[in-house]
Amino acid sequence: MTLEVRDACLCLHVQRAARALARRFDEALRPLELTNGQFSLLMSLNRPSPPTMGSVAALLAMDRTTLTAALKPLQRRGLVSVTVDPGDRRSRRMSLTPAGSALLARAVPIWRSTHAEVEGRLAGGDADRLRADLIALS
Repeated sequence: MTLEVRDACLCLHVQRAARALARRFDEALRPLELTNGQFSLLMSLNRPSPPTMGSVAALLAMDRTTLTAALKPLQRRGLVSVTVDPGDRRSRRMSLTPAGSALLARAVPIWRSTHAEVEGRLAGGDADRLRADLIALS
């Protein structure tokens, strides 16, 4: 039974792959003092209009409490601003500061390069198929 799970468990293999990818992107983004999660969060705020906490939490598949905790270090660094939604005082909207936009502009080429390396390691080079399969599971 143990070998069956080790060899066949999709959850185990996806978790292992996710951890390995996270480490790879963390290492690549380290010179900018960013983690892959912070990069994704900054990128999710790179919009013409500031998104709500709820929409970003849904996009990143995290709860609002986790999102709030993830925002704190980015706010302390002056990369993200959180403001009250003028249309609904109970809601918050997030936006990149000029420093956040500048850092994101420096991070994107690193992400592109690392992403190309990762895609190059896929058997058959079918990254689109992998993305489609992962989306189907999420």
